Formats: sequence, C-alpha cells, structure tokens
Amino acid sequence: MVALRSLVCACLALAASSAPAQSVPHAAGSVSFCLLQVPSSEPGRQRWVNLGIVQYVETAQNELHIVYGGGNFGAGYDLRLVYASPEEAAAQVDRMRQTAAECAAR
Repeated sequence: MVALRSLVCACLALAASSAPAQSVPHAAGSVSFCLLQVPSSEPGRQRWVNLGIVQYVETAQNELHIVYGGGNFGAGYDLRLVYASPEEAAAQVDRMRQTAAECAAR
C-alpha cells in the first residue's frame, strides 16, 4: 500500500499550476481517506474521489482519466473528466496533488 501511495503522489506531482486546492473541508484526515471534489455530470449532485485509492491518472489534451478502487480481476472504476482547455485539466491534476499533500501532512 505504501508503494501505491508513493506512486499516486508521484503521478499527481507531475502537473504544475497555481490554482488553489478544492478539497472537502475537514479537521482531520489521512492518506487512506482523502477526498477531492470533482465535477459532476448531474445537476444538483456533488462528487468526490478518494485519492487514497487512486491507481493512476492520465492526461490527454483537455481530458483527465482517473482510475481508482481496483482489486483482483480488474475490479475498479474509472472517471473521465473533459475540460475546455489543457490548462484546466492541468489545474485539476495540481488540485489533486495539493489535496494529497495536505492529507499526507495530517
């Protein structure tokens, strides 16, 4: 699990931007339960990704692909987020990196 956590942090550290983190406000946290709010496709709904179970993150132009929660035999989920520009996608990766660093520091 420590190796996976290190890999996630290394992947998230690849993007650089000065956008502020948008994490769920909470007093205590941990690396294993570290929530980051992501855009929802349904009006009136909010969605978060637990960064503690993210396996990898891919970027391609204006798209962000997050794979998380995998187990045996390919069990897991993926989330594809499309942004208006590559800068917005990079800013989201930076928010992920900042939130993961905040959770690790607690």
